[in-house]
Amino acid sequence: MNGLGILAQVKAASDPESLDMTRKIIESVWAQIQDLGAVEALTFISFGSVCLFYGWRIFKILVCICFALAGLSGGVYLNHYIEGNVIWLAAIFAAMCAFFAIPLMRYGVGFLGAVAGGVLTGGVWLAFGLPPDYFWAGGLVGLVAGGMLSFIVFKGSVMLFTSLGGSMLMVTGILAVCHLYIFTGPDKIHNMLLQEKWFLPVILVTPMIIGMYFQNKFMKSEQEWSV
Repeated sequence: MNGLGILAQVKAASDPESLDMTRKIIESVWAQIQDLGAVEALTFISFGSVCLFYGWRIFKILVCICFALAGLSGGVYLNHYIEGNVIWLAAIFAAMCAFFAIPLMRYGVGFLGAVAGGVLTGGVWLAFGLPPDYFWAGGLVGLVAGGMLSFIVFKGSVMLFTSLGGSMLMVTGILAVCHLYIFTGPDKIHNMLLQEKWFLPVILVTPMIIGMYFQNKFMKSEQEWSV
């Protein structure tokens, strides 16, 4: 296994596409941060805070929203191949996905929990500077673990995907505010994201862990909590 890792690192050093994988992910995140204005950033922080600490109360709505957005994206994508009205096609797909998410709530939570696990372990893989060629392996481990957790410990899955989603929204908003008003120099945050591989995963995982702790504490005080 060590030999494979060394070979992957040698290949990454000679393969620009492999080296650019982490940069592409960072640039995608940075583009989202740059596009946010002050109002949008504060909205992200507010909604992210609610999801982070009280996602267990509104997880059904969040699942429906996530699947509606997935249906919306699918409708827009199909519009490139089917001649029609993109608005109606996207709206129909979004409504269908949101509708079917209600009776299939447990499976929806399981899917989102698996995705959250994949994002989490994939970020850890990049943070530790492991071979980019095996990035998919790190994400696959979290995907499987998150999916298994979802069906074994349902509450844990709810806390995982709501806390991670809330952390992503809140951190994006905070970085946007810092970019607009605090670190006003040329691309200070951008350079930090690029130069320090641990920076983005740490600022995402830390609030997530805090959110999961408080959600678990709030759940215990709730007498009735179920799907």
